[in-house]
Parts: sequence; C-alpha cells; structure tokens
Amino acid sequence: MSYQTQVVEHGVGVIAFSDGVTAVSNVLQQVSTMPVKYIRRLEQDLQTVNGSGRDTVCIDFCAGNDACVLTTVNTSLRQRGIPLVGGTGDQGKVSANGIIYEDAVAYGLVRNQNGRVKTYKENIYHQLGQYRFIASDTDRSNYILGSLNGKPAKQVYKDILHVSDEEILTRTFQNPFGKVNGDDTCIISIKEVQGNALACFRQVNDSDVLILLELGDYQAITRETIQQICRDFPRRSAIFSINCLFRYKLFSEHNYMQAYLRDMAALGNHAGFVGYGEHYNNRFVNQSMTCVVFE
Repeated sequence: MSYQTQVVEHGVGVIAFSDGVTAVSNVLQQVSTMPVKYIRRLEQDLQTVNGSGRDTVCIDFCAGNDACVLTTVNTSLRQRGIPLVGGTGDQGKVSANGIIYEDAVAYGLVRNQNGRVKTYKENIYHQLGQYRFIASDTDRSNYILGSLNGKPAKQVYKDILHVSDEEILTRTFQNPFGKVNGDDTCIISIKEVQGNALACFRQVNDSDVLILLELGDYQAITRETIQQICRDFPRRSAIFSINCLFRYKLFSEHNYMQAYLRDMAALGNHAGFVGYGEHYNNRFVNQSMTCVVFE
C-alpha cells in the first residue's frame, strides 16, 4: 500500500528520486541468522556514495528479524552518522536490482546533492497512568509477551482497561505498550491473543521495562511535526515517509487520513508506503510514522 495525496491499497507504488541525488541499492541476506555476513556490501556502498549524516540517508525494507537487522546495519551507518528510515513488509520478500530475495533486507543509500537531509519519528501516544512492567516468559522468535510483573500478560491488560479477549486486538489502536529506550519510547502493538499471553508485532525480551500508552491528540501532534519540518527546512524538495498500518486504520476510522495526506502534501513532494513496522535509525517501532526530508 502506497500513498501520495491518497492511499492506494492495491497494485504497485513507484516512488522515484528523479534528479539531484546520488544513490545505490543493495541487499543483506540471511537476516534471520547472520545479516552481518553481508555487511561488507553496505560498507562498500557507503564508500561509493561518500556521504555524511548531513546529506545522506539509508532507506530500508525488511523481510523479518528487524531488530537484529537494524543493529547490524547501524554498526556501519553510525561511523558516518548516517540516519535510517524504513519499514517491514508482510510477504517475507524484498527485491533489489531486479532480484527477489527471501529472508533479506533491501536498502538504498540516497545522497542529496543540493542540501541537507533529516529524519523524523512521530509518536501520537503518551504514557497512561504510572503503570510500569517487567516483561518475562517471552518468546523472542515469535514476539510473545507471556507475563508482566509475574502475572499473565493478557489478564494484566484486560484488568487495567476493562476489555474482553475479543476487544484486545482493536484496543491496541488506543492503548499499545511502550518500551522505554532512554528518553524515547518504542511503541509495541498487540497482534493477537495466544492463551494467557500476547503476541506482538515487535520483539519483547525478558526484563524489558514496558509502560502502557494511550492515544493523544493526534491531529495536533501531526500539525506540530509539520511545523517542525517547516522550521528546520524552509525549502523542501521531497519528503519520503513510512506510516504504520495501524495508524492508517486509526486515521481512516476517524475520517482523518485524507486530511492528513493533504497537510503533508502542503510541505511539497510527499509520498510513502504503509508498513507493518517502522524503522528509525537502530530502532524498530510500531504504530509510528518515520520520514526523511530532503532540502
């Protein structure tokens, strides 16, 4: 699914940088087991583009194991301070330079020849109450969250929000979990109920510190993001973004999606894709928007 001034749910979306850029694309394979095996490809591409954090961005699309992929890729990008935005697909496949790969991540390094680049991450949620949990009984490979503070995760979620098993999957639009990461919060969406556990859209590890989130004034937050971009970049040539599927569903249910795309289009050339998860530098998040702005 792609978008510019409207969302196209079916078909193929093509987003092209037509001029003023230096770019190279490639792929890292075996992401479920050893993406670092192919890191030399990225290092060589970084030399080819010869950019810096001021003018270059990495855009990636991943077929799985996102957290490990981002950690691996960031080992090379951080040496030059180059930011990353990207997302996850739902078919387990990516393509680079005309070849289709499974268990891989495709990426493009894009250098702006005529100005700066800057990445942004938008979070429309804030902490609910003072709830603070230690995760346990997790299954990292299947993104299972078994217990919170020693109690079944499903029951903890139900007791706080007073919802039924059936309501949990839609309530995650209003109340996802958040993983505290320094001064930032990585959003964790609930995918499904599995017995007394919760399956999520991103990995949760034993001893992770989690909080419960609630939906904020998303229209005011998106306006502030747009205003911040305008302050940072009085002149903009392009904006590329990844919006979470759950954001798309939430905005659509509240009849806001078209207004949101109109507001983003007012910035200039804006286009992007709907993802199952979003990438921001070395972080894998859910229910967020990440984007890169080109001066």
